[in-house]
Formats: sequence, structure tokens, C-alpha cells
Amino acid sequence: MKFTDGYWQHLPGVRVLHPRAVADVSVEQDTLTVYAATAPLTTRGDTLNRPLVTVTFSSPMDDVIGVRIEHHTGGVDHGPAFALARTGADVKVVGPEQDDDGVATFRAGGLTARVSTRGAWGVEFEADGRVLTSSTPRSVGVVTDATGDAYVHEQLTLGVREHVYGLGERFGAFVKNGQTVDIWNADGGTASEQAYKNVPFYLSDRGYGVFVDHPGKVSFEVGSEVVSRTQFSVAGEALQYYVIHGPTPKDVLRRYTALTGRPARVPAWSYGLWLSTSFTTSYDEETVMSFVDGMAERDIPLSVFHFDCFWMRGFHWTDFTWDPATFPDPEGLLSRLHDRGLKVCVWINPYIAQRSALFEEGRAAGYLVKRADGSVWQTDLWQAGMGLVDFTNPEAVAWYQAHLRRLLGQGVDAFKTDFGERIPTDVVWHDGSDPERMHNYYTHLYNKAVFDVLTAERGEGEAVLFARSATAGGQQFPVHWGGDCESTFTSMAESLRGGLSLASSGFGYWSHDIGGFEGTPDPAVFKRWLVFGLLSSHSRLHGSDSYRVPWAFDEEAVEVARTFTHLKHALMPYLAQAGAEAHEQGIPVMRPMVLEFPDDPGAATVETQYMLGGQILVAPVFSASGDVDVYLPEGTWTSLLTGDQVTGPRWVRERHDFLSAPVYVRAGAVIPVAARTDRADGDWADGVTLRLFDLPDGHRSVVEVPASDGGEGATFVVRRTGRTVTVEARGTTSEWHVQVEPTSRRAGVHASVPAGGTIVELAV
Repeated sequence: MKFTDGYWQHLPGVRVLHPRAVADVSVEQDTLTVYAATAPLTTRGDTLNRPLVTVTFSSPMDDVIGVRIEHHTGGVDHGPAFALARTGADVKVVGPEQDDDGVATFRAGGLTARVSTRGAWGVEFEADGRVLTSSTPRSVGVVTDATGDAYVHEQLTLGVREHVYGLGERFGAFVKNGQTVDIWNADGGTASEQAYKNVPFYLSDRGYGVFVDHPGKVSFEVGSEVVSRTQFSVAGEALQYYVIHGPTPKDVLRRYTALTGRPARVPAWSYGLWLSTSFTTSYDEETVMSFVDGMAERDIPLSVFHFDCFWMRGFHWTDFTWDPATFPDPEGLLSRLHDRGLKVCVWINPYIAQRSALFEEGRAAGYLVKRADGSVWQTDLWQAGMGLVDFTNPEAVAWYQAHLRRLLGQGVDAFKTDFGERIPTDVVWHDGSDPERMHNYYTHLYNKAVFDVLTAERGEGEAVLFARSATAGGQQFPVHWGGDCESTFTSMAESLRGGLSLASSGFGYWSHDIGGFEGTPDPAVFKRWLVFGLLSSHSRLHGSDSYRVPWAFDEEAVEVARTFTHLKHALMPYLAQAGAEAHEQGIPVMRPMVLEFPDDPGAATVETQYMLGGQILVAPVFSASGDVDVYLPEGTWTSLLTGDQVTGPRWVRERHDFLSAPVYVRAGAVIPVAARTDRADGDWADGVTLRLFDLPDGHRSVVEVPASDGGEGATFVVRRTGRTVTVEARGTTSEWHVQVEPTSRRAGVHASVPAGGTIVELAV
């Protein structure tokens, strides 16, 4: 929210109090509390009629400092609140009396907050001998607006050439400098400033991140209220935020996800291709089986079949009951799909239509959200007379989960958890939660309820969602997809920007509707989007009112789908490594360039390409002509598809046909490639080929090839000394292979190791 009219004046009716003089400092073992008056204190009388701003420093873990700014402290916190991990920190607190300049310090691990207690207000956050960001004399504000409503804001400084990323899945410019962003979940598609996944966390390429610990509305002005600062504000009398030190962007994400939750491990089959009925299309079992058989006949491996909304009857959403006119034998249908080696996903949402058999049951039991007068909150937007499941009520959660268990018993394997954004604020929650804070947080409870029942019934590592809405911490319940996009090249690019922003916000896995959701893409858009979608962490064919089977477009689309589905399956050992990194460290599978190359100024603003894992660069083609500009950081890059090489740092312009795209591997990479490409899961170590790309002399790396069931995988130790490359295998008795890239220049430098072999040496 903006409070100023230019730099010098406030908006009409707005009054802002700033800390002007530190009146007292309280030093405890693990906290530092600063009491700052809002005017200079020159006489004893200046303490009269003078508000105080209380600022408390604490830490939940090393290299993270929490700052709480409070005006009046007598309010009641009705919740909800983000569940944060507090692992303990190596804290040192020093009062101002121990410093010649009157500076109080609070240190947590390698991050220090230095608070000036003499003269003007100021806090500097320091690490590694440099200031990361600062709170300056006019940064902290206790605000009263023209209507008497209270707010608190903080403004942290931005440095020269500093870039800000994140704030959830946002579809505008990837770099957030100059933007005003409200953290408020909305069903606004991908073509507006609204977002399905709002996260009050931003990542700076200066070596830090900031998380605002408030589940309700948070307003961010990134260099747009004051050009040299990032402002964030919340309604009420208190603001809590955390500064998170890196020093690299990856380190910031590791610490942020340690604080708010790491992504769960997803099943291997979920990485394969998902095919949907699409939304409003007409379909029955015959249609479904024709799609499944059509994919098999064309050698396009399929992992999951998804049933969208109309697996249930219209006006009955959600009643968790198959439409008997369309699917008279759901158990038989699911069994037949399983016999074809497929998993099954069905669409659900958290709304109960008035015509649903569950509406009266939920109303009578108190499972639906109510208004202040005790009536059920209802709307006709989406489904006639629908109510909203109250996930703050444990009995309502159990009721909802019982219906999901019934579907799991029929053979359903996963759920698409749609919606969860249109949450009213004129309601009363079962647990007394603040309605404003519940608006964003509702999706967390919704997705958690569904993910928990999948985990309980299928086991850890087998639970997976296709979720649309989220907030901070929602990364624990993967996978998330980008929502309703149009079927154009422009929308394809905005979808990618949304995914890059979400990755910068701690989400490990991401997908999108191949070909776009709204409308029907022309064949060129569909074929280009196929390559992008199949080189994403998760891949789904889905649309609104038209099917997305490749042969509905042209035969070349079939060839593109077949080629890149097989390629993705070949890369499964590598993608599974990246997935393990997302689960264990919070580093996303699809990564903005700045995440891998934080010291390269050329990578800071790139928003039309990404790193798939740490070694492969993907630049989707956003044109029918095939013209594409690619940024390659320093080093030698080898095309995964052709073996051609380019040396960076530089921009290159290329032209690609529909069966190609810029897919480059960085020098020094070892890419494990699966022998079997007809499915996403399987024994990836059996027959695996290690592709070695320009290993430098002295190279040593350890390459893990995970087991698709989450068990023990194989390990390969790769070394290069002079002109000799040595590869040692551990934990596998299968045949494996080594190939030195690019083969176009070094044809014949390869080796096969029979089952039981453990070591190979190659002259290169």
C-alpha cells in the first residue's frame, strides 16, 4: 500500500510516525529489544503524549534474523500463523554501552543486525564484512490512514544494480524492481497482476532474502514507493519479518525452505506425461480409452490420465461421485487404466454445491464456513449455491478426507486440487481465525488435508497433487501448475515468468498447461509448447473446451510429442537427482538463470530461459519461425541434441525447427541417461549411460543415480587426470556406459561396462 504523495508528502489524511530517538535498549540472552520514541527526547517532558515504537530482534536459526515492529501490543492474535521451524541459532547480543559508537548488535550465525542508538534511526544487516540491506531514518512507519485504520511498514534499502525476485507465481516481469505487488490470492488467470500463488518472500541477488511473516494481505512496493527501497506493509499494529542471509541465492532458498518447509519427494511416475480430458469437452469411457490407445499406437508414452471436472455431474461439484450416466463402472474403468500401466488423477475443489448430496450433510454438521449470523456462507459464482469447507474444523477435515479415501479405494492415485483462491472475508471460522489472514492461508489447509490423506494411504514419496493455489509453505505439497493461460506465444512466455517467480519463492516443482488453457492453440504454438512442457519438471496436456491430444493438431505434433517424451524419460536419472535436491535442500528443479549464475550480470534479468537442474539450459522457442535468442554464461556449452558447441558469455540468435530447441549442457557436467525411455519410472541404473561434457583436468564429481522407488541407488565417481578419465561405479551390478561429448568431435570415445563391472578408464 502506498502512503506517500511523492517523496516529501503523505497522501491526504495519512499520518506516519517514525522512530526518531532510541529511549532504551533491553538485552536478553536471545533477544534485543529497542524502544524508540517518535520524536527527539531533549527534556523529561518529551516522554509525555509520545508514542513508542518497539522493535525486537530474535532468531529462529543461524543466518536468519527476525524483526518485530510494534506500536500497541495489547491486541489479540486470532491466527492463523505460518508454521515455522525454529532449530535454534548461535546468537550473540551486545548492548550499546559496550560499543564506543553506541551501536547495539544482534548476531545469528553469520548475519548481524547493527542498531544505532544515538542520532537518527538506523539498522544495518551485515554478513561477510558487507552491508546487505538497511533500515533508514524514514524506513519504519506506524501509519494511520484517512479512515483511522492502522498499518505498519518497513522499507529496506536497495543497492545499485540490485535485483529483486519472487513474491510468488507472478506473470509480469521476472525482475520485480519498480512493481507494486499485493499478496492476496485471486483467480485472475495468467494475464493480469493477480496471482493464484502469493508468497510474502522476496529474493535479492545481493545475497539475502526477506520473508514477511503474515499470512494475510501484505503490500510490497519494490522501488515503487521509494525508488531506493523495498517497502512492505501490513494492516494492524505489528509487523514481523525475517532477513535471511545467503550468501548465494541458492543458500537463501535453502534457509528459507528450512524455515517454511521443504518440498516433499514426489513419485517417479509423476515426472511422466499427464493427459487430461480437458475441462468442458464431451467425454466418456470410449473417449478416454481412444485417447489412451491413440497415445500408445503412436509411441507417445503416457504416465497419468486425468479426469477433469465433469467426471462428476454438473451442479453437483463437489460430491466425489462419478457421473453414472457417463461412467457407470468407475472401478472397472480405473482398473482398465491401471492395466495399461497408467496412474489416475481426478479433479476436486473445496466447494460444495447446494445440489450436492453433501451440502445438507455438511451444513447440519457445521462443516461449512458460516456468516456471523450462523448461516452458511453461499455464492452462485462457480457452482450454484455453493458453500465452502471449513478446514479449520478438524471434523470437517476428517469428513472431507473420508470421501477422498473412498476414491483412493476405487483406484484413484492423485488429485488435482483446483481453486482455493476465492475465499471470503465476511465469514466466521470454526477456530476463530481472523478472516483477513485466512484468505491466503486457506489454500494451505486445503492442500495439506488432501496431501496428508494421500501420504497416509499411499506412503511418503507416493503422494502428489496438481495444485493451483498456494502461499508460503505450500511448497511442501507438490506439484503446482500455472493456472489458466491463453493459447498464444505471449501467454506461453508469461507462464514461464510465473514459473521462474515461483521457483524464486521456494517451490521445487512446477507445471503448466501445454498448448495453453483458454482457446485452441494453432499447431505452431502447440508444438513449441510441447517442447517447453516436456522439458519442465512436470508435464501435462490440458485445455478448456478442446482436446490436447497431439494428433488433433498435425502429424508433426505427434512426432514432437513422441521425441520429447522419450527424451524426458531418458533424462529421468538426471531429473530425479534435481528432484532430490528440491526435496532435501529446497533448490527448485527449474531454476532461473540468476540462481545458477549469481555473479554473472548478464544472467540477472533473463526471463525467457531456465536451467533444468544445475547442468542443462533450456530456452523455449516463442515463435512460429523458430527464431530465438539465447544467453549462454561463461564457458563452453554443448547442445544436448546436436553436439554443437558455443562459448559464452554471449547472446546467440538461433533458428530451430519444431523438433528442436536450444538445450545446452554446461562444461564439466556428467549427465546420466536412462536406457529405457518408454516410461518415467523403472530401474534407471540398469544400462545407464554417463555423458561427459568437457571435463577439465583435475575434475572429480560424484553422480547419484537414484532408485525410482526411493531406495538405494547407484553412485558413480568420475575423475579426469590429464588425458585419462576414470569412472568408478558403486552400488550397481547392472551394465552401464560412458560417452564423452560432443561425439561429433570425439567420435569413438565411449565404453560399455558389463554387469558387475565397477571401473573404466578412457583416453580422451
